[in-house]
Amino acid sequence: VQLQASGGGLVQAGDSLRLSCAASGLTFRSTTVGWFRQAPGKEYEFVARIFRGSSVGYADSVKGRFTIARDNTKNTVYLQMNSLKSEDTAVYSCAADPRIILSSSLEIANYAHKGQGTLVTVSS
Repeated sequence: VQLQASGGGLVQAGDSLRLSCAASGLTFRSTTVGWFRQAPGKEYEFVARIFRGSSVGYADSVKGRFTIARDNTKNTVYLQMNSLKSEDTAVYSCAADPRIILSSSLEIANYAHKGQGTLVTVSS
């Protein structure tokens, strides 16, 4: 199983970015996928997740600004990020697990599969 996150870049505060998480060797339709971020010198932070099925959840810090969605035809999960703030600057990584339970889905360490991240830098 391989996960590849992409779409990061350098943007200004208030701008938007869409991150993609593509998978090979795993069908996202029946898999819980989470987005996490890690700022320099900090621990991984939960951002959003889409549970197998379509239930979604967000960290309070991104609620109303970020949207997670899955495209089953492309086996890809997206993270649409609007109204970006400087505090959103981090490396964003996706993780996937077809068996993870809801209560465990907020910690990246609990996921069976993790991909390399993509850097998002928001200048103020």
